Amino acid sequence: MSDLVLYQRDYCHLCDLALAVLADAQVPEFDSVWVDDAPELEARYGTRVPVLRDARDGRELDWPFDAAAVRAFLLEAR
Repeated sequence: MSDLVLYQRDYCHLCDLALAVLADAQVPEFDSVWVDDAPELEARYGTRVPVLRDARDGRELDWPFDAAAVRAFLLEAR
């Protein structure tokens, strides 16, 4: 399991864009979690998705983000 989690929804155009941004930022590994499957995640992330979360320290990067913002987010954890 990766320390990075992308919270997303099914059939979410913004989530598809976020996946492309993560690829552009060359994020090596992350898990995808669909908020539609869990009421507690729906309540927390429902209107915010996509959200990239670092499970090590709980930081979250809300959409919109670009590759530079993702790289900066990853560097903050070091």
